Amino acid sequence: MREAFLHFLEVERGLSPLTIASYRRDLEKLAVYTERKGKSLESLDVTDLREFLRNLHREGLSLRSIARTASAVRGLYRFAAAEGNVSSDPAEQVDSARLGRPLPRYLSLDEVDSLLATPDTATAEGLRDRTMLELLYATGLRVSELVTLEIEDLHIETGYLVCRGKGRKERIVPFGRSAKKWLTRYLARARPELSRRPVEGLFLSRRGTTMTRQRVFQFIKGYGRQAGIGKRLSPHVIRHSFATHLLERGADLRSLQLMLGHSNIATTQIYTHVSRDRLRRVYDQHHPRARRR
Repeated sequence: MREAFLHFLEVERGLSPLTIASYRRDLEKLAVYTERKGKSLESLDVTDLREFLRNLHREGLSLRSIARTASAVRGLYRFAAAEGNVSSDPAEQVDSARLGRPLPRYLSLDEVDSLLATPDTATAEGLRDRTMLELLYATGLRVSELVTLEIEDLHIETGYLVCRGKGRKERIVPFGRSAKKWLTRYLARARPELSRRPVEGLFLSRRGTTMTRQRVFQFIKGYGRQAGIGKRLSPHVIRHSFATHLLERGADLRSLQLMLGHSNIATTQIYTHVSRDRLRRVYDQHHPRARRR
């Protein structure tokens, strides 16, 4: 039942290998619990599933991890019920841990400027890194989307690119003059120097292979330290900065949702909380009667 569900997620839902691996790990926890109980997955009931999740809490898993596992279990039993492997869905009454979503970390405009100015663009690798940073901030791409870009995905003259996001869904994302300028420089000067073999990937390592997610994480952290930015940096912080700065300057949620590739606009709405939080700080700092004296 478990393997059939994972196959369904891969083939029918088109989920990425990383997401499938995450589902597999979560469901392996359930398999261990099931074996310990001397039962099968098909014979578990709602009491068993609640006990399983309580055990995860007692073992010290975070609420976020437990909520993710609960989501995987609900998906498994929805699939099993639809396929007729179980007569009823025992996970239907299992609530996930209710979590307060933390507000995303993001950079100020000055911090963005400092970060973008850090790479040494006199070198091929520095020019590549500056271009990747510019494109991340210009588009809000996920790092996995950035490193899988190919040259044919770029439409530089018209200022947009085509990327493949979660579930292999394609979307069109615009970019501005600054990103266009750095892309043009990178393609003319840096990529030919880095290219050692025929590779379709847009951004190449010094060995001429496509850049990896891990390498992008590393250089962003390094440039953050060089720029004197005290916040923990990652590609997702740049994505959050893109979204926050757009929303603060009047972008509507629906357009932002399309650019970020969110399937549900509720995911995009967290940025409205960021903006309200910032407005509150600005008001408290500058209004003469915002605070009692």
